[in-house]
Amino acid sequence: MNPPWFSRNAIALSAVAVLSVSVLAACSSGSSSSSTSTSTSASPGSSAAAGPITIGASLSLTGDFSADGVAYQKGYELWAKDVNAKGGILGRQVKLTILNDGSSANQVVTNYETLINSDHVDLTFGPFSSLLTTPAEGVAARNGYAFVEGAGGAPTVFQTQPNQADHNLFDVSLPVADELMPFVNYIASLPASQRPKTAAYPMAQDPFADPPVQLAQSKLTALGVKTVYSNIFPAEPSDYTAQADQVAGHAPDLVVLGSTDVPTVQAFMKAFQQQHYLPKIFIAAAGPDQGSAFTSAVGAGNATGMMVPNGWYPGYANAASQQMVSEYVKQYGGTASGVNADVAEAYSVGQVMEQAITATGGTDNAKIIQYLHSGIALNTVQGQVKFDALGENSAAASFIFQWQKNGTQFVQVLPQGASGSVPILATKPAWTG
Repeated sequence: MNPPWFSRNAIALSAVAVLSVSVLAACSSGSSSSSTSTSTSASPGSSAAAGPITIGASLSLTGDFSADGVAYQKGYELWAKDVNAKGGILGRQVKLTILNDGSSANQVVTNYETLINSDHVDLTFGPFSSLLTTPAEGVAARNGYAFVEGAGGAPTVFQTQPNQADHNLFDVSLPVADELMPFVNYIASLPASQRPKTAAYPMAQDPFADPPVQLAQSKLTALGVKTVYSNIFPAEPSDYTAQADQVAGHAPDLVVLGSTDVPTVQAFMKAFQQQHYLPKIFIAAAGPDQGSAFTSAVGAGNATGMMVPNGWYPGYANAASQQMVSEYVKQYGGTASGVNADVAEAYSVGQVMEQAITATGGTDNAKIIQYLHSGIALNTVQGQVKFDALGENSAAASFIFQWQKNGTQFVQVLPQGASGSVPILATKPAWTG
C-alpha cells in the first residue's frame, strides 16, 4: 500500500509512454548569441508575405542564473533549428530573439516589454527561474500573450493576480511542490531501523527551492525523523559557510538542501568537507541536475551519491528525448550524461508551442491560450503535458536522480521499481580530493 501522501505524479510514472515522433534533423556546430535568428529559406508552399514566426525570450546569460540561462538558450535554439530543418511550422520558419536579463527581475520586465511592444514578436517563451517568471508573466498577461515556460514551477507563480485573471501561463515541467515526494516515499518504505534518525533542512529564500523541502520536512517528521536544523537564509549571501557550518555542527544523518543552483550546493559540500562532516544521505532541490556544470564544480568523486529531483534525465527512455540528446552532443560536445535538464525543459517549451500553432493554424495568442486549456494531451521530450486551469502540468512525472560510478553516471533511482530506475546508492561515499 502506498503512503497516503504518495504523489499522483509518481503513480503516473508507470503510464509514461514512449513518444513516436519524426526523426529530428542533425544540427551543425555553432556558438550561442544573445539575439539569434534561426531562419532559413522558406519552404515550398509557404507564403512569403507571412514571413517567419518570431518568438522572443529573456534569459539569464549572465548573473546568478547564467549556467541555467545558457542551457535554456541552447535548448530553445536546438528546437528552432530542428523545426526549421523540417520546413518550419505551417510552412513558416522560426526566428528567435533572446535578450539577456542578467538574472535581474527588473531587467526581465524591461526585456519582455521590449520584445512585445518594440520588437512585436508573435509569441513569447519564458525565462529561467520562478523568481523571474513571476514578473515576466505579468507583462505577457497585460499584452494578451500566451506565456509558455519550463522553469517557473513554484506555487506562487500560478497564484499571481495576472494568471488568476487571464490564465495565460503554461509550465511544461513538473510542479515543484511535490517533486521530493518520491524520496519521502522511499524513506517511508524503509524499515524504521534503517531510516535516518536526524535531518537538516537549510533553504535558500526562493519560491522554487523552499516548497518541496518544507513539504518533505513535514512528511519526514511524521515518519519520526527528528529535525535538528531548519532555516531559510538569503538566496544571495557572499558566503554560505556560516549556514553550512551550523548544519555540520548538528551532524544530521540526512541533509535536504533547498538550493537553486550549482554554487549553493558546491558551497555546502565544500564547507561540509572542511568540517570533516559527511551526511549519510544528501539531496538538493537543484544543482546536481546540471550535468557537467555540477561535476566540474564539485569534482566527480564528490558528486557520487548526490541526489536531486527532476522530471527528466539524459537516459530517459523516450525516443524524442534520446534523439535530442544525441543532437545536443553532436552540436555542443561532451557526453550524454552531461546534458543539462534545462535543455530538455526549454526544448519542451518549443514543442508545446509548435503543437499549439499547428492545431490553431497560426500565432493568434488568444486561440493558443484557449487550445492549451482545452485538456489536450501534448507530447514532449520530457513526456506528456496536460495543463490544468492555472497552467500547471498535471501529467508530469516525478523522478529522483543520483550521481553514481564515481560521478560518471547520472541515473534514475526513484521511484523504486519504476521503468528506468536502478538501485539507489543508499549511503553517500566519503569526500574525495
